[in-house]
Amino acid sequence: MPRYRDPRRALPAAALALAGLAAGLTGCADAGADVPPGKTVVVASFYPVAWLAEQVGGGDVFVRTLTEPGAEPHDLELTARQVANVADADYAVHVRGVQPAVDDAVRLHAKGRSLDAASVVRRLPPPEETESEEEAHDGVRHEEADYDPHIWLDPSRMAAIATALGDRLAAADPARAPGYRHRAGAVAARLTALDREFRDGLASCKRREIVTAHGAFGYLADRYGLRQIPVAGVDPASEPSPKRMAGLTRRVASIGATTIFTETLVSPKVARSLAREAGVRTAVLDPVEGIEDGSDGDYMTIMAENLRTLRPALECS
Repeated sequence: MPRYRDPRRALPAAALALAGLAAGLTGCADAGADVPPGKTVVVASFYPVAWLAEQVGGGDVFVRTLTEPGAEPHDLELTARQVANVADADYAVHVRGVQPAVDDAVRLHAKGRSLDAASVVRRLPPPEETESEEEAHDGVRHEEADYDPHIWLDPSRMAAIATALGDRLAAADPARAPGYRHRAGAVAARLTALDREFRDGLASCKRREIVTAHGAFGYLADRYGLRQIPVAGVDPASEPSPKRMAGLTRRVASIGATTIFTETLVSPKVARSLAREAGVRTAVLDPVEGIEDGSDGDYMTIMAENLRTLRPALECS
């Protein structure tokens, strides 16, 4: 089973506890100094759940995102200030398995006032681990993720998470419960409409396989009847061995793929190399793990662009 969780990226539990204590002693009020009066403070682990928190919370919430814009979320390590932000927040939203340091901080400091978004949807098994990732473990067995955490790439699951988040925020902030539930319903409806666009747009395609930079698109593939073939597995930074690259080149030819999908936030070098070897083109399929600071796009527009990218690559009618 793939070992999604890399202990090098997580702060040990004792260190997290000490960091939270130190931050508390040096000024938890400081950590919330920029919060406008009367706002419910929601800490979100990274972009997809931060976007959802903003949509559901509206003007009633102040959302802190632990992952900086443009940063690769899998690499996140928390500072003492960020741990304090988790401890001080009225509510926390994360996806267990993406960022071990956040998982630990929520467990230690916000367990009773948090939502693990993956806990409210049907989850898929972990993506297959590539040969290079197996070798990287040097025979040491680390803590394993028991599912694929990339749930946000299925709009129908995001709609279910929106509803759950609306209910949780309503319970945490009863005075403004109607607003949370109303906005949750509205964003769930938009996500359901997006899901319908994907189903219609990918219903009739010449090919069903997508060759992706890493194994992030399992939920999108599962929802719309596609098959994901990842260049890298669970770790976007891993590099396939020459043997795997040769096998992927043959696989691309055998399925008649015309496109290797690169992604944002991760170097396209390996995927482009595969495309050159296979004699096909590349296109960006965005895993929506983060956006650049100042970007005009959001979850909805990025996912719509993903659909526009997939249709010609798969020759959909």
